[in-house]
Amino acid sequence: MTSRTPYAFATMRSPVGVLTLVASARGLVAVLWENDDPDRVRLDAMIEAPEHPALVMAQAQLRAYFAGDRRSFDLPLDFHGTDFQKSVWAALLTIPFGETRSYGAIAAQIGRPTASRAVGAANGRNPISIIAPCHRVIGASGKLTGFAGGLEAKAYLLKHEQVAAA
Repeated sequence: MTSRTPYAFATMRSPVGVLTLVASARGLVAVLWENDDPDRVRLDAMIEAPEHPALVMAQAQLRAYFAGDRRSFDLPLDFHGTDFQKSVWAALLTIPFGETRSYGAIAAQIGRPTASRAVGAANGRNPISIIAPCHRVIGASGKLTGFAGGLEAKAYLLKHEQVAAA
């Protein structure tokens, strides 16, 4: 019988609410929202371990991001999902700070131009919010659409980046 090492987690206050950061031995696994749907990102057992190196790094970089001093993240990421989801999440990491992309543009980028709905579903399950910037994906009309942290948080993050990029 093999026992799995529990994930480490820590919480931090941010301008968009309390975030729960989750890490494995390989890197950051999740950035979860205060009122996140527990079925959105399914995780194994967790233990509070704010001294975990990946969590310490993530907190420092998120604080710098919210202070307007950081435009990109340099963290080991440990994504768990299907190959399709991972391709969408990798595409999110290419969206420049202060810019947005449509679901259709992400679908085209990953070589699946007719899969914008599936991209939307994968985007909604992005476990590493903010760092893998799913908030930068908007509807083709420019409208803000679904976001695990809520549309108010999405609007805040986009405005924060537009101001910091100016």
